[in-house]
Amino acid sequence: MIVLNGGSSSGKSSVARALQELLPGIWLTFGVDTFIEALPGRGDSPRSGIVFDADGAVLLSDEYTRLEDAWYSGLGSMVASGADVILDEVLLSGSAGQRRLRAALGAETLIWVGVRCDPDVAAAREAARGDRVAGMARRQASAVHTGVSYDVEVDTTSHSPAECARVIADFLRSTTPQAAEEAPDSTG
Repeated sequence: MIVLNGGSSSGKSSVARALQELLPGIWLTFGVDTFIEALPGRGDSPRSGIVFDADGAVLLSDEYTRLEDAWYSGLGSMVASGADVILDEVLLSGSAGQRRLRAALGAETLIWVGVRCDPDVAAAREAARGDRVAGMARRQASAVHTGVSYDVEVDTTSHSPAECARVIADFLRSTTPQAAEEAPDSTG
């Protein structure tokens, strides 16, 4: 499983889609947005367990956290059953979130990727999207990376999703013998 961690509007979803096209085999992409879409009111209902403050802060209830742990466990089961998964994630609590995700997934072979983006660029993307609470991107741009250990990092500020995907694919090829045999050459 490849875990892409970055703030809102950092480009994680675009990098995940580019990875799907670049990596050998069929990779499934899931993310925090997938989980939120499954909540009551697609996350906008008071019953969802998630509150988006006007300043961009995200507050989570204990019930939300329990459901999220079940979600992670299900993803871990998919990986254990042989599925290749890219997880598009926002670790709001930084290193504590990384420890929690590791424990919930129970997966031995997690590849941790930091997806960084300049806060001003992320905020501009957020404003252009129009589907996010203003302030989330800027607030999360560095906070989600606090104390998190990565295998590889990319920066979408001035690099395209395809360029970032190539960096990740090159890393996988250099560390995973099977990926080195199967992966297409990412230079062309």
